[in-house]
Amino acid sequence: MPGDGLTLVARRGELPTGRLARAIPLAGLAGKGVLDATVGLARKLSPIRQSTADERLEHMADRYAAVLGDMKGAVMKAGQILSFIDAEGLVPGPYQNAFQGALSRLQDDVPPMAPDTAAAVFTEELGMRPERVFSYFSPRPIAAASIGQVHVAHLADGTELAVKIQYPGAAEAVAADLANTEMLTTFARLGLSLMGGHAPSVDPKAVVEEVRDRITEELDYRLEKANQDEFAELYSGHPFIHVPAVRGDLSSRRVLTMDYVDGRRWAAAVESEETLRMRWGEAIYRFVFASLFRHGLFNADPHPGNYLFHGDGTVSFVDFGCVKRFSPSQLQLMSRLDDAAIAEDGLSLKEEFEAIGMLVAGDAAKVDPDRLLTYYRLQLRALWDVQPFAFTPEYAAEVVASTYDVLGEWGDIGRRITMPKDLVFLNRVVVGLLSILARLGATADWRAIDAEIRHGALPASAMGRAEAAWRQRRWGGGSDGRDLGYQ
Repeated sequence: MPGDGLTLVARRGELPTGRLARAIPLAGLAGKGVLDATVGLARKLSPIRQSTADERLEHMADRYAAVLGDMKGAVMKAGQILSFIDAEGLVPGPYQNAFQGALSRLQDDVPPMAPDTAAAVFTEELGMRPERVFSYFSPRPIAAASIGQVHVAHLADGTELAVKIQYPGAAEAVAADLANTEMLTTFARLGLSLMGGHAPSVDPKAVVEEVRDRITEELDYRLEKANQDEFAELYSGHPFIHVPAVRGDLSSRRVLTMDYVDGRRWAAAVESEETLRMRWGEAIYRFVFASLFRHGLFNADPHPGNYLFHGDGTVSFVDFGCVKRFSPSQLQLMSRLDDAAIAEDGLSLKEEFEAIGMLVAGDAAKVDPDRLLTYYRLQLRALWDVQPFAFTPEYAAEVVASTYDVLGEWGDIGRRITMPKDLVFLNRVVVGLLSILARLGATADWRAIDAEIRHGALPASAMGRAEAAWRQRRWGGGSDGRDLGYQ
């Protein structure tokens, strides 16, 4: 099988780092995968032949995830980005099963590096072997991702820690991947083919550009430590949002040590009782948008593998390798955009689209304000429709289609919108957030929560009141000194 040599290298704990070494397995996968996707599965088949084709699709998806899991690096990060596109409600039958089943494994189920290799990296970074620092250090990781894996460790006093260790050769592997943008683009296109003819019109080149933006920042764990320290301080003592504290004395460029958090993973969370899912959904929504509009911070990698769900309704957030920052003026422009749409003011909405740089003069003249209003209100339906509003897979699919399908109903609008780079990033992540809330079936008065976060309205939910009380205890008047004063 193509890629077997790569698998053997990965099992010894070393990532292949040369451009050719990393291109070969992808080339083999793409050659066979594209053939399967475009020839065997695109045809109208008899039930028997369709069953065989379905099996081939699932096999291709398994191979796709397996190769990515072995290679890690930028190619695996691209697979994780593709897995944010929740096909439920948009993609039927075997495509749904293959896409979700294969790519979701990339969140927390990939081959780990050997125990001795992990210990060697730790020793190189901190000058001592793990057994001299910890009374216990798990030989196998509890999670493995695109550039590192996480081990459980105990200090002599019983303190439990999570230790993230970067794969040896990760930086070199990422550099080789990013230098081979043509192969990365082909690979992203193949991932979308797992959704058959039902894939939204996501530009594979945009996926590669997003990988480039994200993963270079994530290679230096010292940056992640600074980001996580900032979030942990902002949410210290919060009633339902938890960010683990980082141990600076046990962290470095390739090692990041933090408090260990035990919680339910995503697969278990979506099967949990409704009451908990509602609390978790509101907690996630508040974390994302309060971080953005109160503090100008946006955790740019909020996929389900970075959430840990607890039985008391709280959520722990991990992985702050890529954090975006927005200025007060940017936030004011974004908020005025939403306010114009909620108020059904098409002319003002169009003006705000121009002010924020999403419509340039030539294109703006060709856009009907009323049609633009209808298009944008679809994406904000949770803020103006009958409350409480339930996020559903069907609604998430509708937003995905309107956002990405340039040949669909709203293609005339989408083709004229020019997204500034920061907003492109934000938009993609928000679409992913919609999918997460839809899978949870999150239901709340989102209009009231939005007014509370963006405009300082009185809290209208029990969780909002608990958060308001926490803010009052911590900062008195509700300002933390770093609050942007946006309200």
